[in-house]
Amino acid sequence: MFDGYTTSELMSIFAMQGFAGLSLFSVFVLMALGLAIIFGQMGVINMAHGEFMILGAYTTYLTSNLFQTYLPSLFGGYFFVAMILAFVFCAALGAFVEWAMVRHLYRRPLDTLLATWGLSLILQQAYRSIFGAREVGVDLPEWMMGAFQVTDLVELPINGLFVMIIALSIALAVYLLMFRSGWGRKVRAVVQNRPMAEAVGINSAAVDRATFALGCGIAGIAGSAFTMIGSTGPSSGQAYIVDTFLVVVFGGAQSLIGTIVSAFSISQAQSTMEFFLSGSMAKVLTLLVVVGILMLRPEGLMALKVRR
Repeated sequence: MFDGYTTSELMSIFAMQGFAGLSLFSVFVLMALGLAIIFGQMGVINMAHGEFMILGAYTTYLTSNLFQTYLPSLFGGYFFVAMILAFVFCAALGAFVEWAMVRHLYRRPLDTLLATWGLSLILQQAYRSIFGAREVGVDLPEWMMGAFQVTDLVELPINGLFVMIIALSIALAVYLLMFRSGWGRKVRAVVQNRPMAEAVGINSAAVDRATFALGCGIAGIAGSAFTMIGSTGPSSGQAYIVDTFLVVVFGGAQSLIGTIVSAFSISQAQSTMEFFLSGSMAKVLTLLVVVGILMLRPEGLMALKVRR
């Protein structure tokens, strides 16, 4: 696989693909954070998580067009507005889905999986009917164009660096919310012992709805980040849902640090192997390695220690 490359060329390739993988890492982190909150904290397998990401992407696309048409002088800051709107719309839809469907299926994982898979098909068809089957893209503000020249052969795209900063900032915010706030203590209390949490006055139904909405809102931010590195189509979310579940399970379902480490490892492995192999072969090899590690450590890389 490495035949024909000198040592200096291989080092440059690894560095170049490593920087290229940072954008993929950012999307994986944001998608996996939302899924880890829903799956890790609530035990709900949300197969429509990718469609929430695409809702955020389409929201960013519409916001970009609105700013270009009506507020061209403020176009440079549209992404921040789009990110907020993507979070709000996706969180609102997530709260409605939890109230209308998911709350009736708690502790029934197979039914939840099938119901959310059906929801994903409904959302895909809705996007196809509203936006059309063709993929769409957004125009980047001028300050996001270009790249930092790291070496003669390696460049770091400004938009990729910006998306990575957003991903790490959201990860820090989620950590502070879950482990340094009163609401986070309520979530962890409900997860650890729901009857006891309800006995001390915690509204577990409200906590469940807010948790599901938060996870979907973070997926919407992931959709905004996704528009920076690729085009958006009705079924684009399906290309990321399997990788996102892989990141969550590999890192440990209830470990935010494990989710970040897992996202970085998988994104870097896929980005590097795609240079030397085909994209499908890179995914297969990554999956085989992850499955092999999970056979030795089924609880994930950084599972939380609990008393037994």
